[in-house]
This record gives sequence, C-alpha cells and structure tokens, in this order.
Amino acid sequence: MKTIYVGIDVSKRTLDICLKALDGEQFFKIKNEPKSLSKLAKKLSKLDSQVVIAMENTGHYNHHLYRVLANFNFIVYVVDPKHIKRSIGLVRGKNDKVDAKRIATFIERNNQDFDPWEPLSESIYSLKVLLAERKAEVDRIRSLKQRIDGLSQQKSVSSVLKLISHNKKEIQRTQRRVKDIEKLIREEIAKDPALNKEVKRIKTVPGIGDVTAWLLAAKTHGFKRLLDPRKLACFAGVVPFEQQSGTSLKTTPRVSKMADGSLKSVLQMAAMRAVRLNNELKSYYHRKIEEGKNKMSVLNAVRNKLIHIAMALIKNKTYYQNRLVLS
Repeated sequence: MKTIYVGIDVSKRTLDICLKALDGEQFFKIKNEPKSLSKLAKKLSKLDSQVVIAMENTGHYNHHLYRVLANFNFIVYVVDPKHIKRSIGLVRGKNDKVDAKRIATFIERNNQDFDPWEPLSESIYSLKVLLAERKAEVDRIRSLKQRIDGLSQQKSVSSVLKLISHNKKEIQRTQRRVKDIEKLIREEIAKDPALNKEVKRIKTVPGIGDVTAWLLAAKTHGFKRLLDPRKLACFAGVVPFEQQSGTSLKTTPRVSKMADGSLKSVLQMAAMRAVRLNNELKSYYHRKIEEGKNKMSVLNAVRNKLIHIAMALIKNKTYYQNRLVLS
C-alpha cells in the first residue's frame, strides 16, 4: 500500500494543504473550521493509501484539527516548528503553500524520529487551556507591576498617582481571576481520579506545589508521555550540554535555550523552595556550595533531581520518603 504524506500549514482562518505521493503533489486551501475539516478527512479516509498527516504546533489554532482527526485512524504528527525550520537548510522566501510542502517533506523523511500524536483526554485538554489562561493573567500582573514601578519615578506629574491607584486595583482584580482559574483547575483534575492521584503523588516531593504539579501533568499528557526523566529534563532545559569541536572550541557544559520555558521557570521556583526545606535536596545543595560549586549550577542540578524523583514516584506508584537523618 502506498503512503500519502499530508503537510498542513495552520493559520487562524485557513489551512494550506500539500498532498505528497510518489506520483506528484497536490495543493489546496480550506477554511479552518469543523465542517471543511470533516469533509477533507472523509475524502482522505476513502483513499486506497496509508495517510500520514503532519502539522506544526500552533497552539489553539490547531483545535478544530484535533477535534476532527480524533475521529479517524490517520497517522498524525504534531511537530515543533523549530524542528522543521532547522531541517530545511538555507532557503529564500516563504509562503503558506511552500510551508505546507516543507512540512509534508519533513515528515516523509523523519517520521521514524517522532511519536505519533494521540488525542488528549478532556481533563488534560481543559487543564492545558486553563493553565494557558492562568499564565496570561500572571503575565498581566507582572506587566502591571512593572508599569507601577515606572510611574513611581514620575510622581511629580499630577495624574500619576491616579494611574498608580488604577493599576493597583487592576492587579487585585487580576489576582482574583487567577484564584478563580486555579479553582477551576482543581475541579477539572478532581474529575479524573487517576490524574488526581498522580498529581497528589508528585506533590509529596519537596518544593513541588500545585502549579509545578499541574504543569508536569499537562506537559506529560497526564503522565503518559516523556516519562523517561532524562527526556523530560531535556525538554525542560535543565540538562547541561557540552560544546566541543576539535581543539578550537570547548566550553563549560551549559543548558540549552531550546526548552519549554514555562516548565523550566516553575521548576526553578520549585528548586528554590526545596533547598529551603529540611530534606535531602537542601543537604545536597549546601554540600555542593561548600565544595565551591556555582549556586546556579547547583540549583539547576536540583531541578534535574526534582524531575527524576517525580518520575520515579510515578513509575513506582509510591510517595516521597525523606531519607534525611536529623542530628
């Protein structure tokens, strides 16, 4: 049976599609809406070929595609745009049609390197949406605080105090909204007993609180992918990599900037909490500092350890036991 590779370039209102087979290529554009997508999926399902579909991860613009494709048996890949961008070499110009072809060509050559996409459960999908909304509100609070700091330098202007007061009230409203979203997150997780149990399990790890546990659950799709702690640590950007080439280039191992920034950030906060509590990680942190290690490097090692401990608990279905012997 021949294989047809389908590259989809996703935008807010339209999808540019490339069908790539041995006998040539076809291009067309459809609306990014359930009706048009269902019609396309039905046509593809009637082809006497194995259909492999690939698209870039563009966030909520993929929503209709996910909903429709969940009802069909296609092999589907959702690829980080950076993978495709770094694979195509030097290029000149771009448009949606060309992008669709590049996605189809990329997955034809590299599909063996990726795990196929699987539909998310309702709980995990809702969790992702709620966490994205929470992050937007938290970012808004941070932005408002920065604006207040800037305005505070201009208090001699008559209207500045009113603006500062207005921004402080806006912060209070946004903080209440964050609390409301967090309540919805807890309710959503409580609907899924298995997910709720795993979230409670990793919250027994020192430093891992609600937000870190929620984000780990979302990024691992309910602890169903990235369960290898080394892969998850790479994904989170807490693994240092060596830069070496011949005799002219050799640097101290450093973490990569190609990482999930939101997960890396919450793990940093979790590590800072963990080393303040009475546990093995605090003992490890202070021992390494006394040995002369750089504080940020040791904190990064603590982030890595948090991931390994959490994934070990998930794998072994157990809870964290503090083995620190108190004197």
